[in-house]
Amino acid sequence: MTVTLAPLLASIGSTYQEVIVDTNREPQFLCILAFLVAFGFIRTSAHMIRAQVSWWPGNVEVGGAHIHHLVWGIIALLVFGYLGVAVNPNHPWREVAAIGFGIGAGLTLDEFALWLNLKDVYWTEQGRRSIDAVVAATALSLLALVGFHGWVRAADDVKTAVFTVVGVQGVMGIALMLINVAKDKYGLALLGLLCSLISLIGALRLGKPHSLWAKLFYGDGKRKRSNERYAGSRNHPFWKRGPELLGRLGFRRFRDG
Repeated sequence: MTVTLAPLLASIGSTYQEVIVDTNREPQFLCILAFLVAFGFIRTSAHMIRAQVSWWPGNVEVGGAHIHHLVWGIIALLVFGYLGVAVNPNHPWREVAAIGFGIGAGLTLDEFALWLNLKDVYWTEQGRRSIDAVVAATALSLLALVGFHGWVRAADDVKTAVFTVVGVQGVMGIALMLINVAKDKYGLALLGLLCSLISLIGALRLGKPHSLWAKLFYGDGKRKRSNERYAGSRNHPFWKRGPELLGRLGFRRFRDG
């Protein structure tokens, strides 16, 4: 087994060195990875605590008061953010600071709904805003990691005219993605990283009635249309709508189970 895996591991290591390390993107990559791992761990931990699993550690309490993991996340953001900016550490401490910052961001955004509502809504409908925030943050981080560097490398090999086209396309892609996020269309924002046309479709269509976009730009007429459009099952988050969408495309067995 070791002999079989050796070439694969060597190939992965070589690709990581060439694509991530040699392009000075290792801190960004480690920060995003730490962010996702921390979010996944703390979300799993919350479910284990709620299920009262006997061997899993419970909530942290001080003087009878429950300390939300949001608090530890904020502390990590402050400490590692300050170290990364003020001290400007070299390798490997720069990577350590990036990992610490990513962990802090994961712990903090897992309770994003608490920031938004100023009350504990973790297990309610409003609590799903935290997952939406994590999806949006992941999309923006991946865009910064992959997209910007890709455009810069492309621009180095072409003439000014093509550089302009690439730049305009990139700016438009970011703008369309942010519009989708403002309209609470996080799935389309994420898919738009792969195809700008998807983001364009989402940006042109009605936003959800409780989205930031609706609150800022919709009058009574558009708000009413939005409520009608996203009423009932259509107002479910995008990660739960797969069977419904497949059913609408004609795959009835997915819709009916």
